[in-house]
Amino acid sequence: MYIRRVLGVVALSLSLAACGTSQSATDAAPEAGGKTAESADTVLKVGATPVPHAEILNFVKDNLAPAAGLKLEIVEFTDYVQPNVQLDEGQLAANFFQHKPYLDDFNASKGTKLAFATPVHLEPLGLYSKKVTELSALPSGATVALPNDATNLGRALKLLADNGVVTLKDGVGTAATERDVADNPKNLTFKALEAAQLPRSLDDVDAAVINGNYALEAGLKPASQALALEKTEGNPYVNGLVVQAGHEKDAGLVTLGKLLQDPKTKEFIQQKYEGSVIPAE
Repeated sequence: MYIRRVLGVVALSLSLAACGTSQSATDAAPEAGGKTAESADTVLKVGATPVPHAEILNFVKDNLAPAAGLKLEIVEFTDYVQPNVQLDEGQLAANFFQHKPYLDDFNASKGTKLAFATPVHLEPLGLYSKKVTELSALPSGATVALPNDATNLGRALKLLADNGVVTLKDGVGTAATERDVADNPKNLTFKALEAAQLPRSLDDVDAAVINGNYALEAGLKPASQALALEKTEGNPYVNGLVVQAGHEKDAGLVTLGKLLQDPKTKEFIQQKYEGSVIPAE
């Protein structure tokens, strides 16, 4: 009988000690981390090219994300390859720099499984020159630089075709390459370069077709300085948030997508870029 009472007291003491330890650990958690796991903000590491993507993300980070319980870590890239490579490797939660045709081509050629999650804005592709101020003044035999990636090359040639500079073979559309130019009345020479190099090429060529983000980064004003500018209506080249396939419905990523489409974000884009960057509908 005495032994049973002793064992009962020991068991009760151990039980109380365990409860006390658990409570102490719980109480200590906020002191160590500032917030409990349940109340901690979601932190997302997002890759982006500097202009306008990182600028738009920084607006969201400073003005909208805190109230939504979201913290953004923005990593800037100056090329179109590493943001997708690092997203595929899990170093990023998302990236924001590309349109869906480019993403589809990247997935097909690299074997990645990335998904276009949220459309955000359009950057019209433009033709620029330091040699002439009007498209009609482009001289015979001029050299025109074009982006060398498959989707933007075809897009650039279509821009020239839409403005009567060249004629493309029937049906090629944005899949066009230099071999698909059916008529070249000015005998233009095309020079394919990495998209990031195109603004710097303006000193060496007669004209260059430049992606909107690199044009803005170089201080060009697409809405007023482009000799020819892509039409926005029905344009498939809307830039957006990209994530790993299967993560499109992750809560933090869904929240970020909504903030990028928020009316305040659209107003920021309209005011800052004055028609050179256009919010997606």
